[in-house]
Amino acid sequence: MKRHALASQQAVQRNLQLVYSRDDFANIPLPEQIAEYPELRYMGSKHRLLPWIHSVLRTLDFETAADPFVGSACVSYLLKAMGKRVIASDFLNFPTVIAQATVANSRHQLDWPAVKRLMAPVRRGLDFIEKTFEGIFYTRDDLRFLDRVSANLEHLPHQDQRALARAALIRSCLKKQPRGVFTVSGDLSHYDDGRRDLRLSIEEHFLEQVQAFNRVVFDNGRRHVVKRADVFELNPTGVDLVYLDPPYVPRSDDNCYMKRYHFLEGLSCYWQGVRIMENTRVKKIEKPHTPFSYRKSAIDAFDRLFRLYSNSIIVLSYSSNGFPDRDELETLLRQYKPTLTVYEKPHRYHFGTHDKVERANVQEYLIVGR
Repeated sequence: MKRHALASQQAVQRNLQLVYSRDDFANIPLPEQIAEYPELRYMGSKHRLLPWIHSVLRTLDFETAADPFVGSACVSYLLKAMGKRVIASDFLNFPTVIAQATVANSRHQLDWPAVKRLMAPVRRGLDFIEKTFEGIFYTRDDLRFLDRVSANLEHLPHQDQRALARAALIRSCLKKQPRGVFTVSGDLSHYDDGRRDLRLSIEEHFLEQVQAFNRVVFDNGRRHVVKRADVFELNPTGVDLVYLDPPYVPRSDDNCYMKRYHFLEGLSCYWQGVRIMENTRVKKIEKPHTPFSYRKSAIDAFDRLFRLYSNSIIVLSYSSNGFPDRDELETLLRQYKPTLTVYEKPHRYHFGTHDKVERANVQEYLIVGR
């Protein structure tokens, strides 16, 4: 009996789940380079949670990290600032453009001659954006500017410079759009609260954003990889740690990034290889399928995800307003990782919500499986 009791106790200890609160690592400073990273108005962005995420990641032993749902790329950039080798990807194109500019790019910037070349007049230039989105988003001058820069950036000599220019355009468009999403069109004057961002032209924004993205370029001595790919198409070989922040199904509304950011997705590739839904007022792009968007397939998708990275340290970022719930995810993860450590922190998402919307208040979790 004593031997059985001791074995049971050891099994419990091996599976012990420790829960850490938001204050346990409050005094751990971020790498200085992180201060330069521009915050993007992006659904579910973890930019404001970076100090907390860093406090957890720094306790783990790893050299190569994968971020297959790279989003705004702020966590990948944090990993780079921590001196790690980063493999970043996303099933959408524009997040990978941002990651190429800020993570894979270690030395290329846009100097003033390059910026002048980008903004130079173009004879018989592109006009797709002006023709397609006139009366929907931005002024005619803003749309023409986007066409002009899109035409000129193809002449930049290096892909990292082209990614920087596109990243600057993407953030310019986000800052100019009153709600930061592209689901509404026409007269948006009722959203005008006097913000400077709404007064500046896209060109003025662009000049500022070039400087902002130039500042984030640095070399940590490692070679980083950025690609556009579905997570289930990736090779997990050689990945010491994977940071997972998938588009989980919310308890209300939806998690469709393409619906909200279709304009940025199109801008990132000048609408090449995408199909516009012509019957939609805002000219949406058809969304690619992801099993994480539907309750009927989400649980199986998480199971496949954990299995794929079963040989890596798994760090799952999750919120209390998601489906499946935390308990179910932990049950799935324990099939591949016997020891879980859970970190939690109260958080309020300010993006796209009203002050009185209660679902903006959540518990954020980092579930670490080893």
